[in-house]
Amino acid sequence: MSRQVIAKVSQQALLHNVEVVRALAKDSKILAMVKANAYGHGLVQVAKALSTVDALGVASIEEALHIRQAGVKTDIVLMEGIFNADELTLVQTHRFILVVHHFSQIQALQAYEKPLLQKFKVWLKVNTGMNRLGFSPAEFQDAYSMLKRLPQVEFIGSMTHFAKADEKDNESTLRQYQQFYALLSEKEGLRCLANSAGILAWPQSHADWVRPGLMLYGASPFPNSTGRDLNLKPAMSLHSTVIAIREVNAGEQVGYGGMWESFGHCSKIAIIAMGYGDGYPWHAKNGTPVLVNQQRVGTVGRISMDMLAVDVSSLNDVKVGDPVVLWGDDLPIEEVARHAGTIPYELFCRFTERVTVEMTN
Repeated sequence: MSRQVIAKVSQQALLHNVEVVRALAKDSKILAMVKANAYGHGLVQVAKALSTVDALGVASIEEALHIRQAGVKTDIVLMEGIFNADELTLVQTHRFILVVHHFSQIQALQAYEKPLLQKFKVWLKVNTGMNRLGFSPAEFQDAYSMLKRLPQVEFIGSMTHFAKADEKDNESTLRQYQQFYALLSEKEGLRCLANSAGILAWPQSHADWVRPGLMLYGASPFPNSTGRDLNLKPAMSLHSTVIAIREVNAGEQVGYGGMWESFGHCSKIAIIAMGYGDGYPWHAKNGTPVLVNQQRVGTVGRISMDMLAVDVSSLNDVKVGDPVVLWGDDLPIEEVARHAGTIPYELFCRFTERVTVEMTN
């Protein structure tokens, strides 16, 4: 490999974070979110590593097929259900589990006429305030009754999604919880409410199943905290190398638009093989932290497609080929995200095919 831009994923960290979930939600089963290429960590390798969870959650049937065809036997839940009726044959063949959130999906199940290999296993999605997917409270009874009447359906239970669980003092999460349980009073089936923030901050919401996502990968869903603060281990570290060293005289500028200038003295600038063409955020501010030889420095100038620059004037003996960490154990992704005006979720999911993602033991 000539251009060594590598995201290293720790299987040990992933399994540690699963155990944190189990310790917090002792009586709940775990539906682990591996959608969006396992938040950039590698869909198949993460699905195989998470062999101790009870089910895996994906966004599309293509993701589900990719996992199943790699030999993973764990139950797979299509979190957005089917996008068209033709997908039901694949659901049958590969024993995928459906989330149903719209009447058109119920109608597709009603109209399915092929011989059944087994009943369709179904979760019913309820909208309690997120206003994204799910049946409204006014629609819920009709949707529930329609599903329960279908002989080709095995009804698992109901789920909802919290909109503000990461705001620990916001009572809207409690209101969503209360509305969900009021709707489900005397209804059959299991319950599933808590995402990562719900697992960590709202223990009453753990119910029968929990749905960890970001916390599995060792990052915090809360502002102004890191995964380490929550006893989580960062699963990913992003690595590159120094590819050039430059002396920049006082008054000279660096990068497109000259957005950084060396003031008062000659500065030593290291050029790193990492840019927005790899998924690093173009809008990262001057001073976004980077580790060069395990020592903290800051970015200078705009992020380019293939490169970024850091000021290494404070370091000794920096040379071409020296190791660089963009985030990882000693540089929380949450801190990088704050400098870039974004969230850890987005940084994880931005990688392009130029970044090699590899699992380590």
